[in-house]
Amino acid sequence: MLVSLLTIALAAWGKWFGLVSSFPVVAAIIGVGVFLFIVATVGLCGALKHHQVLLFFYMLILFMVFIVQFSVSCACLAVKKEQQMKILEIGWNKSKAMQTGLEETLNCCDFAQVNYNRTCEAVCFRSQQCEPCSVKLQAHVEDALNVVGGVSLFFSFTEVGDHSPNNGALIHTFWVYGYHTDIGIKRILAQILVRLFS
Repeated sequence: MLVSLLTIALAAWGKWFGLVSSFPVVAAIIGVGVFLFIVATVGLCGALKHHQVLLFFYMLILFMVFIVQFSVSCACLAVKKEQQMKILEIGWNKSKAMQTGLEETLNCCDFAQVNYNRTCEAVCFRSQQCEPCSVKLQAHVEDALNVVGGVSLFFSFTEVGDHSPNNGALIHTFWVYGYHTDIGIKRILAQILVRLFS
């Protein structure tokens, strides 16, 4: 629950202070935070009330989150440099405003090769000592993909992992759900036997 609130707060903070200029990115991050908050609330209510249906849906949603998180982490760690360059070039060609912002921020011009016959917003353009933006972006993207992939992989296994004395959330939820279902079946069978023999 704290992670979801932190995600929402960081997205709002980033937009408020102008660190993130894209509203769809902020909206997506806030949406993920709200989704995590709802999932955490379902799990908390299910655990406090010993509600089997809520625990089952919590377990199901947590398993789907694990699958998505594991897939994203593997994809982040498996992307080669050539694939990164293709993705960066596609993103570069999508928005002129983004190109201008990156040129100012990273102090670089153009994507693959600097063309001094056109205008560029970078400071280095005046002295004609600019690097292409692909070189600077490549370093940032490779670091970001490694960090995101590693952290995501770590947390995906802590969701389902079983480490004593604290079980992973998914295994623990499955055990609680199975335990309470087993007790419920035993109670029903005991009530049937009492009624049959009395």
